Amino acid sequence: MGNIVHCCHVLSGYFRCRDALTQNEPERSALLSSEDSDCDPASLSDNSEEDLSTVSTGVTNLTLEPENFLFPDIILSSSLGGDVALVEPMVCLLVSEEGEATRLHEGSGRSRDFSEVETQTEAETWIGSQTQTQTEMLDSGAANEDLRLRDAETPGGGADAAAWSGEVNRMNNRSNDANLKGALIQVHMLTATSTDHISQTEQSTELHGGGEEQHTLTSEIKGCSDEYQHPSVMLTEHAKNFDPFTYVDGTGQSGRGGEQAGQESDQNFTQHQKNCQQSVDGQETPHLRVDMVEEEVKEEVVHSTDGLVLADGGDCVKDEDVAGANQLTEADENILVDLQDTSFTVTIEVPGTEGFELQVSGQLLVAELQRVLMEHELTCHRTCFSLQLGGNTLDSLAQLRDVQGLQDGASIKVLEESYTIRDARLHLRHVRDLLRSLDPADAYNGVNCSSLSYLSYYTQRATDTDGLGSRKVSDKESMDLRPPDYLLPGCKDLPLKPLQPIREDRKPLQCLRVLTLSSWNPPPGNRKMHGDLMYLNLLTLEDKEVNITASTRGFYLNQSTAFNFNPKPAHPRILCHSLIELLSQVSPTFRKSFGTLQKRRVQQHPYERIATPFQVFTWIARQEEHTLDCVRAEEMQPSHMGPEENAAGQVRDWNEELQGCRELARNTIQERLHRERSIFKTNSDFLEAATRGAVAVTDGNVIPLNPGEAPHMQMFIWSNLFLSLGFDIGEHYLPLGGDSAAHAAALRDLRGAQAYVDADQEGLHTLGSVVVDYRGVRVVAQTIVPGILEKQQEQSVVYGSNDYGKTVCSHPRFLELLDKTSKPLRIQRHQVLDHDDSPVELCSSVETKGIMGNDGRPYVLDLLRTFPPDLNFQFPEAEDAETPEECRRSGFPQCHRHSLANLRPELIEAFTQHRHELYARMVSQGFTQLEEQESKHPEDQAQNAADEKENRRRNVILNACCAAGSVSQTHFDLCFNPDVCSPGVRFPSDCAAEWQKQRRLLWDAAAFLLSNQIPAVLRDCLEDAEVPMDGVTMTSALHRRGVNVRYLGFVLRELERDESKERLTHIQRICVGEIIIRSAKHIFRNYIQDVEPAAFSAAVSHFLNCLLGSSSYLPDTGSAEPPARRRSRRRRAQPNRVTSSKDSGWTKLTPSELWSRIRNEAHDYYHHVAEGESLDEVLERHGMQKISLLREIAIKTGIQVKLREYVFESRHRPAFSEEDVVNMFPVVKHLRVTGTDASRLVQQAEALIQQGLLRDGYELISQAHAQFSSVCGVLHEDVCTCLRLLGRLSYILGDYSEALSFQEKAVMSSERVQGIDHPRTIRDYTHLALYCAAAGRLMTSLQLLYRARYLTLLVTGEDHPQVMQVDTMLGLVMFGLMEHELSLKFLQNALTLAAKYHGSTSLKCAHCRHLLATVYESKGELRLALQHKKEVHLIYNKQAGEDCDRTEERGEHLQSLTQQAVVLQETISQSHSLTPDICASLLKFSPSNLPAIVHHLNRACGIQISEKEIPELDPENIVPGTAHYTDY
Repeated sequence: MGNIVHCCHVLSGYFRCRDALTQNEPERSALLSSEDSDCDPASLSDNSEEDLSTVSTGVTNLTLEPENFLFPDIILSSSLGGDVALVEPMVCLLVSEEGEATRLHEGSGRSRDFSEVETQTEAETWIGSQTQTQTEMLDSGAANEDLRLRDAETPGGGADAAAWSGEVNRMNNRSNDANLKGALIQVHMLTATSTDHISQTEQSTELHGGGEEQHTLTSEIKGCSDEYQHPSVMLTEHAKNFDPFTYVDGTGQSGRGGEQAGQESDQNFTQHQKNCQQSVDGQETPHLRVDMVEEEVKEEVVHSTDGLVLADGGDCVKDEDVAGANQLTEADENILVDLQDTSFTVTIEVPGTEGFELQVSGQLLVAELQRVLMEHELTCHRTCFSLQLGGNTLDSLAQLRDVQGLQDGASIKVLEESYTIRDARLHLRHVRDLLRSLDPADAYNGVNCSSLSYLSYYTQRATDTDGLGSRKVSDKESMDLRPPDYLLPGCKDLPLKPLQPIREDRKPLQCLRVLTLSSWNPPPGNRKMHGDLMYLNLLTLEDKEVNITASTRGFYLNQSTAFNFNPKPAHPRILCHSLIELLSQVSPTFRKSFGTLQKRRVQQHPYERIATPFQVFTWIARQEEHTLDCVRAEEMQPSHMGPEENAAGQVRDWNEELQGCRELARNTIQERLHRERSIFKTNSDFLEAATRGAVAVTDGNVIPLNPGEAPHMQMFIWSNLFLSLGFDIGEHYLPLGGDSAAHAAALRDLRGAQAYVDADQEGLHTLGSVVVDYRGVRVVAQTIVPGILEKQQEQSVVYGSNDYGKTVCSHPRFLELLDKTSKPLRIQRHQVLDHDDSPVELCSSVETKGIMGNDGRPYVLDLLRTFPPDLNFQFPEAEDAETPEECRRSGFPQCHRHSLANLRPELIEAFTQHRHELYARMVSQGFTQLEEQESKHPEDQAQNAADEKENRRRNVILNACCAAGSVSQTHFDLCFNPDVCSPGVRFPSDCAAEWQKQRRLLWDAAAFLLSNQIPAVLRDCLEDAEVPMDGVTMTSALHRRGVNVRYLGFVLRELERDESKERLTHIQRICVGEIIIRSAKHIFRNYIQDVEPAAFSAAVSHFLNCLLGSSSYLPDTGSAEPPARRRSRRRRAQPNRVTSSKDSGWTKLTPSELWSRIRNEAHDYYHHVAEGESLDEVLERHGMQKISLLREIAIKTGIQVKLREYVFESRHRPAFSEEDVVNMFPVVKHLRVTGTDASRLVQQAEALIQQGLLRDGYELISQAHAQFSSVCGVLHEDVCTCLRLLGRLSYILGDYSEALSFQEKAVMSSERVQGIDHPRTIRDYTHLALYCAAAGRLMTSLQLLYRARYLTLLVTGEDHPQVMQVDTMLGLVMFGLMEHELSLKFLQNALTLAAKYHGSTSLKCAHCRHLLATVYESKGELRLALQHKKEVHLIYNKQAGEDCDRTEERGEHLQSLTQQAVVLQETISQSHSLTPDICASLLKFSPSNLPAIVHHLNRACGIQISEKEIPELDPENIVPGTAHYTDY
């Protein structure tokens, strides 16, 4: 970083050429579906051939009248009537203020009027007679549903009107080809079930006390989800105690504040919205169609929460719950963000069909209602229309409640509008999205914010038919419960294909062979005069080739061919306003396939279809067939690769948008939610644009500003973004370490920017920053400070230094702002010397630069030294007499590659807390001693006794401050000087003592890291507070304790000295693997930079073979020839291939050389000695598996490999070929934006939960969930965390159905946001399995546990504590399903792992032995059961003593089992002919019962329920207060 300032002299004379970027917003692609629905969706007959001659009516647009059309004999078809296939589920489910059930009515018949034009063919009657619409299903199935529609909050309010107006103007200037991703409305989606099913799932419980009932609709795993929606529609959840977007009690009152508070909030919000709307209306905004406001709708809707009510937390949260937590003001506590005002029902009149009723919210924008209609099954084929009420066209930016005359029962008319070229392209994209809705290609390719989810695949496979213990023998034989062999304990060969299973019923359907743009585009001038916009080529499944004209009036067939241009209409002469209409009439097969496709789409769970806020890439993917895609082809036109992508004025000003969002009001909760939502949405768009720009720069598709310089020194401006490479430009970082320092500076700067963003100081601005690693090149993308390119470098900086302290300047405004951030950031205000030896005061590092932009805003940048340096790693290594003994004993300080090694903010906070405890202890002891002295000498009561006493107290505080390192002598205030070790920085002579004190403080912090934090990491792992499974989770465990990854070598050395190292072998294995993979990543970065683009696949596969393979072979040269031709040529000219391969440097890499370089890198960077002559030797010593290393290296470098089974042990052929490297993705690091109020609520809730106040904690988590959903959308890590906690709390409180609903969403969200094989996803699977088992759905639980075990084996192998937990749960579920042999296999493996990782005398080991004894007892094998019971009794006796209740229980059980064994022995002695099964039937063994199984599952997952009589425990009526929650 720092390049943006350093290169200003290069840019000062540069004429700013705005590199434009079409904002191809991520599409919302439907993937695999959710669980089977109990309801029967609208069906389509495959053999519907009945046709009626019908025509459309309601042709109200004069431009569409036949007499105004060039070819008046063309039939006008303004709608499908009812004849389009089922396209979408009902999306218009809104809130009933009274909490009553909502029904969506649709007329039973559809009248079709006739106009003067000729009749339409086929399509209309087919649809009308064969399709049951979603509204009809809702009419019969949603009788008791409480449906709520989330409403998008309009930005602004008095002070924000200008910013919002600017947003509207920018919205109108955006790209014509913008993706439809963002303009998708957040509404409820419901697939209606049968009345019986709804009555079973709908519950009303009294969870909050005080008579407040919460009406809920609970989603079942195997049933039809209660919420369905289009992938473009955000989801609102129905919960018993919490609606993530609506928190309404049973009486219709909002939250705890009651109806009055809700009304007041609603009035405040209404006034807030009106102020904004007035500012917009003042500009005489003309009517905008839905496609003209889709970008703004995206910004306001995708991250809004319709019907959101934040319950007053004052009743359940006390000030002492969270020490030091920022409390809401009294005014904030009384403000409920009530977005579910009065709803009403309107009638939508659609041309060509009978109108249908729709319940809407007054908070809904007209543009959002237009988007809702674009997703409705009757109007989904329409994209270019407006809405009219009483003959007046509705303003797209107005709220429905502000529209005059719009009330309950009003009729809103859909008016078809004329197309523009932009409208036609958007319509074409919409059609493409519909046709590709089931295609997972977008998720595999990492585009359009699509990602994978497979939860529904496994929940649908499970069928919980019979209750526990009631299965018959025939049922048992017919149900195959045995897992695949690779899931059984001890299996070594783990296949990769089950990671992404193929779902037969969700395979993409082909509706057309080809749909592409015609080569006759663009239309000639004479045809433009007649309204032609573009031409399309179409090849149907019947192999019928047609040409289509997209005109201002709609779509029709023309008579053009591949070599003959004839724009005249072809037969049938029909004009359709929608392309779907025309295709349905042209191709009967299209009608049938499209109907089936839409029928499958409506069965998907909304969480599988909603686009994620950030793109998630998968490291392995299936090789999908590349298909024709006209939209994709148009996006890749040459005009989209350079500055000509957008016309002037249509490039987004990212800096202005980001800073404008940060300047929004933040006084109330409502304003803060709006502000944070705007920041999050803008930051998400900025991240997407920056990633695309970084990829374009790396691919060479952006012209550099300085093309005459070397490639690594080039800089770029692209779409108002400044992009620089992670190399040392002009030796700027030479004093700090050169290219190594430049590479590290990017992340250091990003971390500093994150700190200032979290501090959120009003008036202080930071740049938007994104760091992208792609193909071995680090690209830093930043917003541009206004005016910085117009000034000289020296004139830009008004605060800080640009030459490492030689010339330092300060500014009073920056001092004032930075002084306010110094306390939360622990930065000391200090003085440094300028070049003329004059002192300059700073409140940050000297390298932090302050720039006044032309917009008048103060910007700070180059924040790489925000945090203090780490003296354990110095550059170069230097002896220091002040080095503490702890550091010397551990071998520090050590030489590092650059001087930017700094301490993490988590360590700063931990060290500050440690010193504060020391300070408090010393003060307490000092005051106690003074009091004792005074009590011993009461006679000393001189006149100055009071003054003397005060002086003594001051001395006590002074001594405590000095010992704690406080910068203040009167109170504790620990701060760090970031410039203490900066090269070239000089301090005044009178600050020498303070400089020495600060240096000593840094050494104390470095010693604290070694002596306290690293042992704390090992202690966390030993106590299961942290259970890392891979490098990502291991890194997170280190960072939570403030330990940098560069300490991995020291962690391993500390682990070797630990007495419990045998119990931490999994941590050792993960750390060794992480060092190897990170070292390989460093080598790969330099390796891939020298590879020509045509050889990327060959070079990457060669590197993977050298790293993980076992064969020695000569790689291909990476020639551009097809593989088959190269193989043929190799047979004819083998010597030539050998000669040419020597010309490529990457081909010279060998496995032995690579391993040698990895060992050197591990030693130099991580100070770890990798023992072994090869990687295979190290893997064998530590029990690592190559498939896990492949996953790690692929994730860290962005490599995507083909999904197939790899043979790493083969010595005759390489493990990887060129075809196995599918793609390379960018690895993106960015600023994290979240909800501040919601974060505080989570902290308060955690404090309440620790105190045992589970219900109060539940309330706060519910509110936090609502706020996070409002800010970030439903697919976000913070929302997933809240769902996870809500599921846990619901489960502990005995509400299993609610726990299932929350956890199901948490699993899907984790899969979509973090990845299908992320360790957090694995644990979510295990907890969902627990909740399913508690609800009696053992088959579902079994399938989920199989998935969790497979993912665990893939990520970390079988030798891990997580496998112990999964195997324990599998054994219990198998026992409940009476599969004793399988149960014993998994429980025995769990016992082995428990003895290894917890000790043979641990309680976990006793638990496994108890379970084994229970299974043996049920089988009648009492001898083995007795052996395990004796061991259990001994363990409890040793761990808890003989007086412990659990010990007494185990002793009584042991006596009972002994008596049964004696009876069995006597029976056998009487008759030797009895078989064990008959003997077992003669004895009374304890049967498997669900409560007992659930209890043991709870123990395996770390949830303890304090109930003495476990077998008699009713899982549906757990006594509140008897359970507590622990995280396993």
